[in-house]
Amino acid sequence: MSLFLGIDSGTQSVKAVVYDAESRKVVADGRAPHELIPGLPSGHMEQEPSAWVTAMDAAILEAVSKVDRSAIKGIGVSGQQHGFVPLDEKGDVIRPAKLWCDTSTTEECALITEALGGEGAVIDTIGNRALPGFTVPKILWMKRSEPEGFDRLRQILLPHDYLNYYLTGEYFMEFGDASGTALMDVRSRTWSQEMIDVIDPLIADCLPKLSPSGEPCGTLRPEVAEKYGLSNRTLVSAGGGDNMMGAIGTGNVVSGVATASFGTSGTIYAYNDAPIVDPRGEIAAFCDSTGGYLPLMCTMNVTTVSEQFRTLFDLDHDDLSAAIERAPLGAGGLMLLPYLEGERTPSIPSGSGALIGMNAKTLNPDFLVRAAIEGVTMGMNFGLLRLRELGVSTSEVRLTGGGSRNAAWRRIIADVFGMSVVCMKEDEGAALGGALQAAWCVSRQSDPTTSIASIVDGATSLDESTRLEPDPESLSKYEALQSFHSRFSKSMEPLFEGQAPFKD
Repeated sequence: MSLFLGIDSGTQSVKAVVYDAESRKVVADGRAPHELIPGLPSGHMEQEPSAWVTAMDAAILEAVSKVDRSAIKGIGVSGQQHGFVPLDEKGDVIRPAKLWCDTSTTEECALITEALGGEGAVIDTIGNRALPGFTVPKILWMKRSEPEGFDRLRQILLPHDYLNYYLTGEYFMEFGDASGTALMDVRSRTWSQEMIDVIDPLIADCLPKLSPSGEPCGTLRPEVAEKYGLSNRTLVSAGGGDNMMGAIGTGNVVSGVATASFGTSGTIYAYNDAPIVDPRGEIAAFCDSTGGYLPLMCTMNVTTVSEQFRTLFDLDHDDLSAAIERAPLGAGGLMLLPYLEGERTPSIPSGSGALIGMNAKTLNPDFLVRAAIEGVTMGMNFGLLRLRELGVSTSEVRLTGGGSRNAAWRRIIADVFGMSVVCMKEDEGAALGGALQAAWCVSRQSDPTTSIASIVDGATSLDESTRLEPDPESLSKYEALQSFHSRFSKSMEPLFEGQAPFKD
């Protein structure tokens, strides 16, 4: 028996799954929560890396207690992207990690963009824009806001890299997660000296060597192995960002498939053999964690929006579905731009949402709920349409995340996207992706030619009972609504340009 442990450390919790490579099934799991640091100023979103470790320990111990621990051959870690984990010369954390959803670095983004000669020059340099969500402005923020801490900086890691460091004692970074730092040129897969020089030439020595995603990070430290009851020969794979691991866990390792995650934030991405650089910067030009590329759109407002409307009207999840179904398509002309937390695409990190079409008929809970769900879905479709414009081929969208489990919402997704949509049987795609990457890594030790596709084949299953095809009449109506929604969204960018987030 060969078992593999997959870890997904997200913004709210750590999930662990144990994957049986012979039966090609998840046979055990575990979960433990962690929290954001409360009471920070508006726009600041931070966590203590020690909280990730504590939650990971608990999730792993729960999962491995249900299986034969001696059969576990490898571990793969998925983590929330873009977070900045600064370490000193002893490998100790200097300050809490600033997260992907931290929007306090808009000024640093502007300084970086100006120093490199404008947004187009930034894209020419690294293949992406310098956005508040990415890692690079967080580093400059620390230099400007906390210079004493910055002077102690000796290692720059991402969240999943820090967990790998805890497991193995090794400083390691692979191409997939590194491509979301805005420090790496995604086309050459090298650190960008131009970007490094803008921040501080000294940080070049703080960056780990970039490694292929099929290489191992190392083996378990003896004290960690003893804690988990595992062999200290257990291999830890490169791991990757949650989107990269989610791609593996949904079988998105060949062209033609897109994955859409309807979680706290929303992402749409699709495997590609070559880098896809968007001259408008709306699609992130990421590498994946298998050796290919993963052009990706990210929106910050998905189930955060649905949950706020559900709470506003004191609805349970069944009530939410019923409200969606009672209101007509288009919510009677009511439309929501759902940018309650600012937004990454379109780029309005300091912006807010907008609700139009209010009248005596539409100003009621059912219409407002439907407008919110449609607004979120069209925001996601903005990215899917842009991927198609850039030449990314998609014939099917595989859905993950809490929003996709709502059948009424899933019907809207199919009709807005205009293509077949289907959920996965195993919804913990990032954790499963970590386990599958670990299985690939271990297999490559004896056969370097092993393909990730051969590992994934049969391991990721579609829940065909959830598959929906678009309704032609609804699709036609949504195409018109989408055109207006996209134009309205883009009009928000200059409105909020350079403004600070709204204060309470």
